[in-house]
Amino acid sequence: MSRRQAREIALQALYQLDVNPPAEGADGEVLALDAALDEAEEDVSAKTRDYAAGLVHGTRRYLSVLDEAIGAKSKGWKVARMAVIDRNIARMAVYEMKYAETAVDAGVAIDEAIELAKKYGADESPKFLNGVLGAMVQKGQKKSEKK
Repeated sequence: MSRRQAREIALQALYQLDVNPPAEGADGEVLALDAALDEAEEDVSAKTRDYAAGLVHGTRRYLSVLDEAIGAKSKGWKVARMAVIDRNIARMAVYEMKYAETAVDAGVAIDEAIELAKKYGADESPKFLNGVLGAMVQKGQKKSEKK
């Protein structure tokens, strides 16, 4: 399984769902994932497909909580005003760090987010995401240090 490939597929599906929300009652996640999988440059294993689906479903499930957490750390930027790619990369990274069934180490999640930002975002995206995601981790570390 390639988690990086799964993250790329999930990002494409999340982007599609963000810019073109599905009609009520439609299974937009499945349609968006199918479209992203059709665009995949390589064969996608069942495990990679399942991981991508889990990322999309989980990120969408916790969307309001993720946006609130990201907005609190993105000094001067409302989540709705962020570049679509940046906000979806951030959402996915925070989901993997805090809410995924098998949590991903914060350093790994941030590194993966930065790599996605380099490939799909604007020139400033990696630095922006590193700052926002890094601030979220620092907050968590400070709390645990005080205990």
